[in-house]
Amino acid sequence: MDHGHLDDGHVHDASCEVAHGTVQAPADNKVLAAVFATPVSSCLLRYGADAGFRAVLVEPDPERAKAVDADGFELAGSLAGLTADNADVVVTDHHRPELGPQLRDALAAQARWVGIMGNPRHEGPHVAALTGLGVPASDIARVHRPIGLNIGSRTPAEIAIATIAGLIADRNGKPGGFTF
Repeated sequence: MDHGHLDDGHVHDASCEVAHGTVQAPADNKVLAAVFATPVSSCLLRYGADAGFRAVLVEPDPERAKAVDADGFELAGSLAGLTADNADVVVTDHHRPELGPQLRDALAAQARWVGIMGNPRHEGPHVAALTGLGVPASDIARVHRPIGLNIGSRTPAEIAIATIAGLIADRNGKPGGFTF
């Protein structure tokens, strides 16, 4: 009788089938919206698509949107229609004048997860921007900063890897890191 063991002694389970490519990972209609065209958003969308996200670059500046190569990813001028309980929104530039309205819209649309890049050692500019737009403090507190797992990220690719790993951990109800 087979009890899930393969000929080499390994226990067979569904995650092994995914790892070996014999079945597809389940699709759960998850969306990753990277706000603002930056080197981090480029990596984030690429890795997010590989992880099963519908990858969308949100670039509200029409001139920047024209100049950006979205690398085949969906390009949107706003978060309208993208945010819902299945959407994760990551703002990749905290110096843009559109910062407040983009975050306000993500929070108002009840995005599943909202985060912004930034140094945790000081208050982020998103707090003043959202306060100035009349966003309640309880909603502002929903904005994650910094984003991603604490792996000492320094490059756009490392920041994107840490962010995707953090989003996957959060979606799966796990703490991230090496605690199992």
